[in-house]
Amino acid sequence: MSSTSTIEELARTAEEHGNLYVERFNAGDVEALRIMYTEDAVSVWEPGNPLSGKAREEALVEFLAQKPRMTATLREKHVTGNTALLVVDWSIDIPTDEGEEHLEGTGLDVLRLGADGAWRFAIDNPYGSGS
Repeated sequence: MSSTSTIEELARTAEEHGNLYVERFNAGDVEALRIMYTEDAVSVWEPGNPLSGKAREEALVEFLAQKPRMTATLREKHVTGNTALLVVDWSIDIPTDEGEEHLEGTGLDVLRLGADGAWRFAIDNPYGSGS
């Protein structure tokens, strides 16, 4: 899926980051999601299996091909300087031949504020609560 996402469309507040992520995730916009991560970001979409770089991007493309739908609620936000910690309750429903697969959890996300004024994932850990 192509995207016209630009740096100007990135979150300018840590809170806004989550809302934009859900919107772009549900649209299946891989390019828009890609720019929401730092270059060295780590994602732990499967507990105990951190991914970064090309492996992270390929896993995202593969997952979005299933047309999942996400909801998320910000539970806590802590910001200091150019670093933010977000605690997020989320759920994802994935259509299957048998109905829907339901996933949920409480994520711990670390965002970094870039020199351009945009917040991006440095660590994306949807199972941060250990669930």
